Formats: sequence, structure tokens, C-alpha cells
Amino acid sequence: MEYYELHPVTPQIRYINKAVEVLKNGGIIIYPTDTVYGFGCDIFNNEAVERIYEIKNETGTKLFSFICPDLKDISTYAKVSDYAYKIMKKLLPGPYTFVLPASRKAPKKLLSKRATVGIRIPSHNIALTLAKELGNPLMSTSVTNRRGDNLYNPDEIKTIFDPHVDLMLAAGTLNNQPSSIVDLSTDTPEIIRKGMGDLSIFYV
Repeated sequence: MEYYELHPVTPQIRYINKAVEVLKNGGIIIYPTDTVYGFGCDIFNNEAVERIYEIKNETGTKLFSFICPDLKDISTYAKVSDYAYKIMKKLLPGPYTFVLPASRKAPKKLLSKRATVGIRIPSHNIALTLAKELGNPLMSTSVTNRRGDNLYNPDEIKTIFDPHVDLMLAAGTLNNQPSSIVDLSTDTPEIIRKGMGDLSIFYV
């Protein structure tokens, strides 16, 4: 595994470019978000997606999320209602995953049985720069151990996944709490998971 330590606010672009090259060549990376570390690959590379399923020991039915660089990219891969757009505009970038109906451009392999996708725009410059430089969303799922616990210490992550991942971008120890997941696929929002992020807007 290639391993690089980056500044979380002003990440060194040469390391970002190395990660993007790995992604474009079908590789798997680990990178920081505003919540936990994530496994990432190009959403359009089925072999890389399969590798992440194997690393996570997950079945192909688990919903992984997309990292998008900004709001305008979301509508390419998901159908966004006026209500959903207003909510996301208020809360993003931030520690939220929004479940939305998938558009035709979303890879079928990454859709749920309900034909939805999970969309993230994290408030973290490394993750956002990766997605922007890649040119399309980055698939993301949290880095966990065999028990399913999130891992937030980069040294521990490197030790465990060194043989399985092509490159890791480290930015120090992260918060050991995942994003909040909110389903906006219908007119009635549903909170799937309470994690980081203020959810009071949904209780008004």
C-alpha cells in the first residue's frame, strides 16, 4: 500500500493526483471524510466495487454511498425533488448521507432493491478534491474491522489493510462516528441512522 499523510484543509495536490491515478486504474483507496475513514473506488469500475465488497465481507445488496464534489453533480446520478434540494442545500457539505431515487446514469450494481442511491458531500477537502479530480463520484463505505466497528486511527488502519488496499491518504485520527442517513426518496423524510450532524430540521 502506498501511504501519504495530507493536510486536511489544504491537501497536497500531488498526493491527491496519485490517488486519482490509482482510482482511474481500477484501484482501491482509503481516505478521510468529515466523519470516518472510507474505502473508495471509481463507481463505474465493477471489479473495484467487487473488491470492496470482499474486503468488507459484505454481500452485493449493501448500499454504498457516492461522494460528489458539489450539489450540481447530484442530479446526474439521482432524482432530486424540490424539497430534497432545499434540505441538501441547507445541510451540505456536511456529515449526512441522503438516500434518493437513482437516475439512469447511476451504475446498476450500486443501486438498492428500491432503485435508490446514497449521496454524500462531506465537509472535508480531501474527499471533495478526490471526487472533483476523478471527474465522477467516488464510491464510499466506512473502514471497519471484522466486528463492524469503525476504525479512526490511521496507523491501525494501515496495519490491518496494507495487503488489501492500493493507497491510503491519512489526515490524522478522525471522529469515530458515522454520518447521519436520511431517506429523501419520498415526500416524507425518514431518518435511517442518527450519526453526526444536526437533524433538528426534520423535527420541526
